[in-house]
Amino acid sequence: MKNIVILISGRGSNMEAIVRAAIPGARIAAVIANRPDAAGLAFAAHHGIDTRVVDHKAYPSREAFDEALAAVIDGFAPDLVVLAGFMRVLTNGFVEHYAGRLLNIHPSLLPSFPGLHTHQRALEAGVRVAGTTVHFVTPTLDCGPIVIQAVVPVLPGDDEAALAARVLVQEHRIYPQAVRWFVEGRLSVEGHRVAVLDEAPGPAGWTVPPTGA
Repeated sequence: MKNIVILISGRGSNMEAIVRAAIPGARIAAVIANRPDAAGLAFAAHHGIDTRVVDHKAYPSREAFDEALAAVIDGFAPDLVVLAGFMRVLTNGFVEHYAGRLLNIHPSLLPSFPGLHTHQRALEAGVRVAGTTVHFVTPTLDCGPIVIQAVVPVLPGDDEAALAARVLVQEHRIYPQAVRWFVEGRLSVEGHRVAVLDEAPGPAGWTVPPTGA
C-alpha cells in the first residue's frame, strides 16, 4: 500500500478525481491545505481522509513555510506527494526533499505556457490545440519530466473560461492515471524523460480524449 498526501489551496477538484478513482494499492493518507478556508478540506473529511492546514500566512518566509509543511507531510510517511491546485511556489529544498515522488498537473501542453494565465496566453498565441500535463516537480517551475499529457481542440469563439473547462475535464482523467502508474511502480525517469513500463504501443505519455469528451 502506497501512502499519498495531496496538497490543495482551494476546491481541489483534481484531488476529488483522485479520491473518487479509488486506485488499488493507494491510500490517501492526508489532504493538506495552505488556506484554512480551502473548500476541498470538507470533501476530504467527508471521505474519512485526515486533513491538516498549514497556513502560509503564519510564516515569515517561503523557507519557513516549506519547512513546516514538510514536517506535517512527513508525519504521514508519504510515498507520493500530489499537488492538486496548490498555489504556492515551492523552494528548491522542499522540491529536492521529495525528488522523484512529487507530482504536479499544469493546464497547458508543457513546455508551452508554463506559469500563470495559461489559457489566455494560449488563445492569444492562436494555437489550434491546448491541453494539460502531469509532470514530476523539479526546482525549475513547470519544467519537470512529463508523465502524461492530454490534448483538447481550441474551438472558434473560445474564451478563457470555455477553454479552461474543456481542459479541466481532461485533468480529471489523466491525473488519476498518472498516480495509478506511480502506485503500480510503472514510472521510470531516465534523464528528463519518463518511461511507462508495459505501456501500450503509441506516443509515450500522450493521450487523446475520446470523441465527445
